[in-house]
Amino acid sequence: MPLIERRTFLTTALAGLPTSVLAQPSRRQIAKVGNGDDRLIEPHTVGVSTTAFKVLTEESNGALFTMENRMTRKGGPPRHLHHAQDEWFYVIEGDFIAEIGDHRFRLSPGESILGPREVPHAYAFIGSTVGRLLIAYAPAGQMEAFFRGRTEGAQYSTDAERYRAFGMELLGPPLTIEP
Repeated sequence: MPLIERRTFLTTALAGLPTSVLAQPSRRQIAKVGNGDDRLIEPHTVGVSTTAFKVLTEESNGALFTMENRMTRKGGPPRHLHHAQDEWFYVIEGDFIAEIGDHRFRLSPGESILGPREVPHAYAFIGSTVGRLLIAYAPAGQMEAFFRGRTEGAQYSTDAERYRAFGMELLGPPLTIEP
């Protein structure tokens, strides 16, 4: 292949890569986050769960935000959607249900499901012991900011304006679950 064609090929190939792959490394020091630990060593309480941040937005240059929810009571957030983020759920421990669009799924340890952007979704812990759920948002958008410093207690936020301010829409109540 002549030199000019190779350059054109390489330029075209590199242009097709996501910018997060080519971006400069984050300024935050890379660190291991222990089991149950929060990356920031901060408390976060969201509804019926305590939340530990695992991968911060700036560590991925905005490509990813990941957190672990630990739930000791049944329940989950209200039905909502994200305009710019895909939300991925991975069950570490316990049993959950998730509704993505018009479909309902039961999820057990080791199972996962994707909530694509612009698709209404909700999930709930339905187990009788402890539930642990890893949740990842891609791209990160404002999700870390939405959850940072939250200590709202036993209920999830039902403030539609707050959801809108962070690029989401609040669409309805949490999932109904059997006691």
